[in-house]
Amino acid sequence: MEKVTVSIIMPVYGVEEYVGAAIESMQNQTFTDWEMFAVDDGTKDRSGEICDAYAAKDSRIHVIHKENGGAPSARNVAIDQANGKYFYFMDSDDVAEPTMLADMVAAAEEHNAQLVVSGYYIDTYYSDTEKYTQEQGVDGKAYATQREFREDAYRLFDQNLLYTPWNKLYSGDYIRENKLYFPNTFWDDFPFNLSVLRDVERVVVIPGKYYHFIRKRAESETTKYRSDMYEKREEEHGWMVDLYRHWGVDDENSREFLARRYIERIIGCVENITTKSCTLSAKEKKAEIRKIISDEKVKTLLPVMRAQSSYMKLMLVPIKMQSAALTYLEGRVISKVKSGNVKLFASLKAKR
Repeated sequence: MEKVTVSIIMPVYGVEEYVGAAIESMQNQTFTDWEMFAVDDGTKDRSGEICDAYAAKDSRIHVIHKENGGAPSARNVAIDQANGKYFYFMDSDDVAEPTMLADMVAAAEEHNAQLVVSGYYIDTYYSDTEKYTQEQGVDGKAYATQREFREDAYRLFDQNLLYTPWNKLYSGDYIRENKLYFPNTFWDDFPFNLSVLRDVERVVVIPGKYYHFIRKRAESETTKYRSDMYEKREEEHGWMVDLYRHWGVDDENSREFLARRYIERIIGCVENITTKSCTLSAKEKKAEIRKIISDEKVKTLLPVMRAQSSYMKLMLVPIKMQSAALTYLEGRVISKVKSGNVKLFASLKAKR
C-alpha cells in the first residue's frame, strides 16, 4: 500500500444501525488523504457486510474480517497494517465533524506534534430524536516543553480530554517506535492512552470540537452492571498515581485532581452496585458499599479534593459520614434518575 497521511482505525462489532454513518462521516472529511481499516471483529450482524459495501465503492477503505477477540485485538491488527504518518482511532457507532482531520493534521504539521488533542461532544439521547449535548474542550495550546505539558495535564484530564482515543491524532512513528498497542482488557482506551502519555514530548491541544460520542444504544457496555468495577477503578487509580510519579509531578493542582478523580469514581462504583441490573440483595449491596467507602484511600483523599459543584458536595455527605445505609440510598436515587430521566442525569453528570 502507498503511504498516506492518516490511517483511520475502526473496530466493528454489532453496529449495523450505526456503522454506515460512521464511515460516511470520514468520507465527508475535507481532508481526503487517508486510509481506513474497518476491522470486522467476528460480528454476528450485518456490520461486516455493510463495511464491505462501502469498501467496494471507495478504494481508501479496507475491511479486515477476523474472529471475535474484542476491540483491542481489532485495533491492534490494523495498527500492524497501517501506513499513515498519523493514526486516528474511531468508534463505529459515532460520527465526526467534516473539518476534524484537516484541523488535526494542520496542527500536527505546524508543531511537529506527536499527539494532537481536540474537544468533542457527548450526545446523550433521551428519545429517538432528542438529545442532551455536553461539550468538552479547552483553549488551544502548543506545549513548549514536556514538563509544561505534564504540569498542565491535570487540566486536560479534568475535561476528560486525555482518556479517549477518538479526540486525538497520534504520530504513527511514535506508536510504531514505542510498540504501543491496546491491552487486552475492558476499557482498553485508557491504559493505551496512558502508555502514549507516559513519555510523549510534543503535545498540541486545539480548541475545536469535532467528534460526537453518541450515547444511544441500550446494549452499550457502558450501561451494564459490572461486578468488578470497583477493582477496575482501583487498578486505574494505581495507573494514574504511577504516571504522575514517573512524570515527577506532585504540585497541589495535580494532587487535588487525582483525589477528586478517585472520589468521583467511587461514587460511580456505588451507583453501579445499586443499578437495577445488579442481582445482589440489599444487604449484600450495603456490605459492598461499606467496604468501598471505608477504604483508607477514601478517608485520606476526601480532605484533599475540592468539590466543583453543589451537586457533588451533596453526594459527598453520606460518604464523609461513613454511612453505608445513606450512601446506598444515594446510589439508588442516582440509579433511578439515570434510568428514568436520562436528560436530567446527563445534565447533572456534566455539571458535577
